[in-house]
Amino acid sequence: MKVLGNLIWFILGGFLAALLWLLAGLLLCATVLGIPFGVQCMKIAGFVMWPFGRYVIPGNFGVMGALGNIIWILCLGIVMSVTHLVLGLVFFITIIGIPFGLQHFKLAKLSLIPFGAQIQSKSEVL
Repeated sequence: MKVLGNLIWFILGGFLAALLWLLAGLLLCATVLGIPFGVQCMKIAGFVMWPFGRYVIPGNFGVMGALGNIIWILCLGIVMSVTHLVLGLVFFITIIGIPFGLQHFKLAKLSLIPFGAQIQSKSEVL
């Protein structure tokens, strides 16, 4: 089921969303100060492309991770998180869209606090 979900997700917008996250990551990596934020964008891009069967696990991020998350939230995190929450709610309008809405909720969680978060497949979690 996760293969079919990922395929439909990829065709109906996952590729475009992942491409935008990747582009943002590449632009951020153009500056030395933006490299850690660019790496997080690329991590999110990989998750956006194939979200079904994978989970976000908030981790221990330490002092520098906390500082990175604060800067991220103030600059980009709130906007991206609210965007994914709204898209998730839109997908919840139909029964068929509920699995896609749940994926957007996972993305909202990751786009709010990316530093220290781990993305694992279901087999790694169990």
